[in-house]
Amino acid sequence: MTTQELITQIRKKKSFLCIGLDVDLNKIPEHLLQEEDPIFEFNKAIIDATHHLCVAYKPNTAFYEAYGLKGWQSLEKTITYLNSNYPEIYTIADAKRGDIGNTSTMYAKAFLEDLAFDSVTVAPYMGKDSVEPFLAFKDKHTIMLALTSNEGAFDFQTKKIDNTELYKQVLETSKGWKNSENLMYVVGATKAEYFKEIRKIVPNSFLLVPGVGAQGGNLQDVCKYGLSKDIGLLINSSRGIIYASKAEDFASKATLKAEELQQQMAVFV
Repeated sequence: MTTQELITQIRKKKSFLCIGLDVDLNKIPEHLLQEEDPIFEFNKAIIDATHHLCVAYKPNTAFYEAYGLKGWQSLEKTITYLNSNYPEIYTIADAKRGDIGNTSTMYAKAFLEDLAFDSVTVAPYMGKDSVEPFLAFKDKHTIMLALTSNEGAFDFQTKKIDNTELYKQVLETSKGWKNSENLMYVVGATKAEYFKEIRKIVPNSFLLVPGVGAQGGNLQDVCKYGLSKDIGLLINSSRGIIYASKAEDFASKATLKAEELQQQMAVFV
């Protein structure tokens, strides 16, 4: 999917909501555990109930890899279902991969070719030759960790080197990489005060923003400092939507939670 196609969906739906499909079998409704593939059935129900309110879905691959081959098959079925039934939806493989050379190329093939995601998250710690193999794929995006929402982000990301915070150097350096127009960046919602500085470096790039809702991030603050001329934000909510209920009404309750966020976003589109 191209960036312009994503922007078109945002304008059409008046939403820049991304829903995280982080499925924990201990948290889904018990009646689904009787299904042959409870993870996929849970995802399918959530997708069918919320697709009109969001523009993206983001499965965190750890929640699938933890269940071995069956979990990977559930992930494959989920992305196939999305691509077949809702091709207008932007898809993100939240895999946080990062290695060099041929290894990165193989990671990229796994998620962008074999599973046919629109994008994949990567870690930039190993530098240019760990990210550029992902950027080589036409009409696909690489979403690079920039400033994350966890407590440990302050261990390295905000440390100053030559009087400039490391995350700023990462952003600035990445703009010079081959096919950097295919880059997006992860910026945590709990770091809303940093968005103003980030927009000075990457004024038009899309930012994937986790941390709204359960992690305490504030949508209004993120939009105040983070919006670009084309919105430029994908606000992710996972637990707050998909686990709105553990009863048989889980899908309808997810719809209500997604609608709340979509309506808050509509005023900015």
